[in-house]
Amino acid sequence: MVVAAALSITLGAPSANAAAVTVQAESYAAQSGVGLEATADTDGGQNAAFLAEGDWMRFDQVDLGAAGRLTVSARIASATGSGSIELRTGSLTGPLLAVLQTSPTGGWQNWVTRSADVTTHPTGPQTVFAVLHSSTPGDFVNINWFSFVSGGDGPAPGWVDVDQAKWEAQLTQFRAMTPAAVPGNAVRVPEFNATCTYSHSKPDDPIVAPGLPGASHMHSFFGNRSTDASTTAQSLLANTATSCTPAKDLSAYWVPTLYERGKAVEPDGVIVYYGSRLPDPTATVPFPQGFRMIAGNAKSQVPTPAGSPNQFFCAGPGGETGRSADGNWPLCAPTAKLVHQLVFPDCWDGKHLDSPDHKSHVAYTYDGKCSGAYPIAIPSVSFVISYPTSGSSDGFTLSSGMASSIHGDFFNAWDNAALGQRVKDCIVQSAKCNSAGTF
Repeated sequence: MVVAAALSITLGAPSANAAAVTVQAESYAAQSGVGLEATADTDGGQNAAFLAEGDWMRFDQVDLGAAGRLTVSARIASATGSGSIELRTGSLTGPLLAVLQTSPTGGWQNWVTRSADVTTHPTGPQTVFAVLHSSTPGDFVNINWFSFVSGGDGPAPGWVDVDQAKWEAQLTQFRAMTPAAVPGNAVRVPEFNATCTYSHSKPDDPIVAPGLPGASHMHSFFGNRSTDASTTAQSLLANTATSCTPAKDLSAYWVPTLYERGKAVEPDGVIVYYGSRLPDPTATVPFPQGFRMIAGNAKSQVPTPAGSPNQFFCAGPGGETGRSADGNWPLCAPTAKLVHQLVFPDCWDGKHLDSPDHKSHVAYTYDGKCSGAYPIAIPSVSFVISYPTSGSSDGFTLSSGMASSIHGDFFNAWDNAALGQRVKDCIVQSAKCNSAGTF
């Protein structure tokens, strides 16, 4: 089954003269080595799973449209391993249409979209083969769907290119910085942080729904106090009020609002950690100005019993004492608080400030390095969010739904010099720094 779709959410709205087609991965006409499983998204359907080196799928009558630009995408998930998806026409060894790189996304149901632009391609209905390649032993990727957006003009929708001249100037400034001397008693951990408090709430999302006030579920914002639906990189730098220390971090951070018995519970503290999970963090560079990304999946609506990945947990004396009636939330001792840690990707493609799903320009470290389509090591960002509640048997809800839908957004607006010096002093030298950027 081949389904036509507007793809306005996944890829951004195609231009008026573009044609968009979505092919569900489970709709293959033939396959080798492919299994199917339910996709853990609302309305997610099935996905092609357990895909390994040499597996393949055949799709018939895929309309590649007219001559001109073709954007080919796949929605993928991976817990481990890197590889590629070769799309070929006519046969398993037929002409190469596109190659989509894969890398770990943080889990087998943590979905991102990988895309490639094609300038020359067959037109009209075609037989398309998806051929899987990886040097990783065993399974390395799941695929939810493919999309083919043909025609149109201008850049591929949803991708925001980095200004290479400005980025090179920022890198030159960073490389010229002299690292501070590390004292002998420093903790040798590559890390600095921004210490933040809750700022405000709005049903806005300037990354997912820019320029559309009220178009999102409720978000709790910390960092730049001006953040709303109309926020841009320029507006963040122009508005210097922030709920974070240091004051030179004008970035915007946000998460879905937490509710307890219908009442919003706002964070009583947030620490944004910037670190490295690489064995050798010396190649880490700062974020380019205006960089943005998302971690987590707002559409994930699955149970989270004790022991589930990426759980909310209890911090403080007594810790967790039980679970909510539905099993999805921890009950904390009266002396403990509800906490969540959200970890972002730490490898970058070096080309884009943003991507259609706000994840495809970044990837999680695999095998201790950043390589392939994501060669640039960026600081590993994580939010540690503390809520002033111990919970109850009624549990909680998020504005995005169940506990599994927890997600976070980061929109960089650090002062370049302040960020660069911290990366140079603290991450590159593997020395733990405080929010002032000192040891």
